Amino acid sequence: MKRIVCFHLLNDYSGSPKVLRMVLEGLLRRGYHIDLVTSKGGVLDELDNPALLRSHSYPYRFSPNPALTALRYAAVQAYTFLLSFRFLTTKDCVFFINTLLPFGPALAARLMGKKVVYHYHENADAKGRMYQTLCNIMQHLAHKIICVSEYQASFLKRKDKVTVVPNALPDDFAAKMRQDIDSAFARKNVLMLSSLKPYKGTIEFIQLAKDMPQYQFTLVVNDTQQRIDGYLNKHRLHPTGNLTVYPRQADVTPFYDKASIVLNLSNKNLFVETFGLTALEAMTASLPVIVPTVGGIAEMVEDGENGYKIDVENLDLIQKKIELLLSDKTLYATMARKAKASSQKYGEVFMNQKIAEIIDV
Repeated sequence: MKRIVCFHLLNDYSGSPKVLRMVLEGLLRRGYHIDLVTSKGGVLDELDNPALLRSHSYPYRFSPNPALTALRYAAVQAYTFLLSFRFLTTKDCVFFINTLLPFGPALAARLMGKKVVYHYHENADAKGRMYQTLCNIMQHLAHKIICVSEYQASFLKRKDKVTVVPNALPDDFAAKMRQDIDSAFARKNVLMLSSLKPYKGTIEFIQLAKDMPQYQFTLVVNDTQQRIDGYLNKHRLHPTGNLTVYPRQADVTPFYDKASIVLNLSNKNLFVETFGLTALEAMTASLPVIVPTVGGIAEMVEDGENGYKIDVENLDLIQKKIELLLSDKTLYATMARKAKASSQKYGEVFMNQKIAEIIDV
């Protein structure tokens, strides 16, 4: 049985570590021995299999100071590069690199003659020069690349040994949902899960809440309360009484249970969603979604069927579609049922089976 050495830079509660947790749980169930190298403080801490899993951790977090973040990043690459040589004599060993960021261990693996599989979650072309450089490094170092959408794969110069495997949700996620379509419609609550990055649409969501006082708005931000307060003060944002802002959450299912519609307001001119896990979570909870017009997230939505595809620059149209959905119960119920049906195309078992096959071959 292969030993998998897995590297992930920042262990938090965002999409890529959530998906990685599912992948590793699936591999552990198949009997793989896994060494996980990542930071502490996120969803990967919940993995527990003493017989098959060994964890190696280091301190890492982002900083408002770009220079300090760069220094921390460089230090982690050096540490994981050196740590990788612990597996020099380990036979039948695969290095599994989650996201573009851990290039240090990928380089070490190639120097040792180990197989390298990348699980590529980003869209490097939309994220700037650093990510474009890391993407080029990946295409030279990886034996195999797993992409999460056709849109994302289309930007790679390399086409050989590139496989598209859509992300999935844990099978127990749907079981947690207690969503009732009639109750969801009656709540008139618009939800967005986002971050403080300017291209994620947080400012625009706050503006929507201000312009639509007849509805409730809920914003869950993947950051600390202190950083959220600082961001609001910096941009002179004053949330209205119909908007509630929450910091990072370990479990987001209660927010979907209380929502009516879920938005993703990522600006396609600054950032393109390669998949869109929050949209899938919403659809699994029988919630219509409004998402951008391009990217992997757009592949999940049939416009006017299970949601709408509208870019954040067109806030007026987004507002009109929210008003339409929350005033027409028949339309809302039809979209909610179609959203649920669409979500069933993205199963955990299928994703894990495909990734195991890629690692095994």
